[in-house]
Amino acid sequence: MFDKEVYVERRRRLKHDVGTGVMLFLGNDELSTNYAANTFTYRQDSTFLYFFGQAYPGLAAVIDIDEDREIIFGDELTIDDIVWMGNQPTLHEKSANAGISETRPAAELAEYLRQAASKGRRIHYLPPYRPEHRLKLMNLIGLLPDRQDAGVSVDMMVAIIDQRNHKSDIEIAEIERACDVTADMHIEAMKILRPGMLESQVSAALEAVAFAKGYGLSFATIATINGQTLHNHHHGNVVGEGDLFLIDAGAESPMGYAGDMSSTICASRRFTQRQKDIYDIQNAMHLQSVAALRPGVTFESVYDLSARVMVEGLKSLGLMRGDAGDAVREGAHALFYPHGLGHMMGLDVHDMENFGEVLVGYAGHPKSRQFGRNSLRLARELEVGFVHTIEPGIYFIPELIDLWRKDRKLADFINYDKVEQYRDFGGIRNEEDYLITPDGARRLGKKIPLTTDEVEALR
Repeated sequence: MFDKEVYVERRRRLKHDVGTGVMLFLGNDELSTNYAANTFTYRQDSTFLYFFGQAYPGLAAVIDIDEDREIIFGDELTIDDIVWMGNQPTLHEKSANAGISETRPAAELAEYLRQAASKGRRIHYLPPYRPEHRLKLMNLIGLLPDRQDAGVSVDMMVAIIDQRNHKSDIEIAEIERACDVTADMHIEAMKILRPGMLESQVSAALEAVAFAKGYGLSFATIATINGQTLHNHHHGNVVGEGDLFLIDAGAESPMGYAGDMSSTICASRRFTQRQKDIYDIQNAMHLQSVAALRPGVTFESVYDLSARVMVEGLKSLGLMRGDAGDAVREGAHALFYPHGLGHMMGLDVHDMENFGEVLVGYAGHPKSRQFGRNSLRLARELEVGFVHTIEPGIYFIPELIDLWRKDRKLADFINYDKVEQYRDFGGIRNEEDYLITPDGARRLGKKIPLTTDEVEALR
């Protein structure tokens, strides 16, 4: 945890920004895998962590703005709990570490909320993203699950987003530590990858780096020879000579802050010339995007820049044609680049994505419906203190190629005969994490190899 004054100040600001009512915070419970006592690795709700610092299951909290009360609801350990899990500080002692002096049994939360509602006071709550949250909201405030999404507090979400989007110095330091470990994970994979290995062996080796340092994983590792599948979590293939191996992996610090990086490695000692040609275009997309980062620039405009750089590069290989700006406006780039340029990062690897991308990444403005552009998670004007990823990619997805080619979609910009020659290429993505500073942007964490020469030097 941070010092308790950090949590006290966060809650003070939140009360000021929301103004009135009772804010309800639901912590996460343990989740079972195949029977009750066999649980997934526990992870506390990120907003609960942000304001209360408690990484324990079975907790909820309220911030009662009108009565100026802050209460954590939960139950003390029983002797059975202590026998199986060991002794822990009391709930009151845990809460005091976050500057909370009032604790009450979990069973009293429903009555507290009922009393507040009976006085006409608004109960603010956040979007439920787990079945347990929906059941709790039904029991606590009487809302059926199919009505809960409509009742979430936009005022509360906007106030939280404004705080969590702007990272403090202590948060940046914590994120940077996670990024350092993340970089070590990728560097280890670059060193050990060899033809004949299973994808699972590479995944195990890079994850071991995080676990050995006392860190967890910020998301499920992608480690695959099939980089054209954007979120490929299958690790059962054998790496072959000449394959490209795409890794997207990140460490999570003990306090819950994320790192997130991607790298694409030649399974052989060297990239082929064809691989270098595409890799160099992707690298140019990345570097020009980074150079454009600064306060006041919209992230969507940086995405557009990265897409134009890609189009110009693919034109030089005969894969695309026509004006690059027109191609991007019409969405032709999305055949090769069907996702966004990056996302916010912090206590969540996609920070606050449970609040919805429109509020977090678009500041309330609507998203495009155009294929590819509609996957842009961040588009808003950049501000000092934002932490986000930069991760352009180039992919040759056979099923997508076949679908577009059948309809001759955007054929004025795409040379389908040439594209057909690359249908077995796979995909390339490289990713770093950046902090927006007053005069530009700063990479967080150690540098991972980014160019073909840098990657080959570790092979």
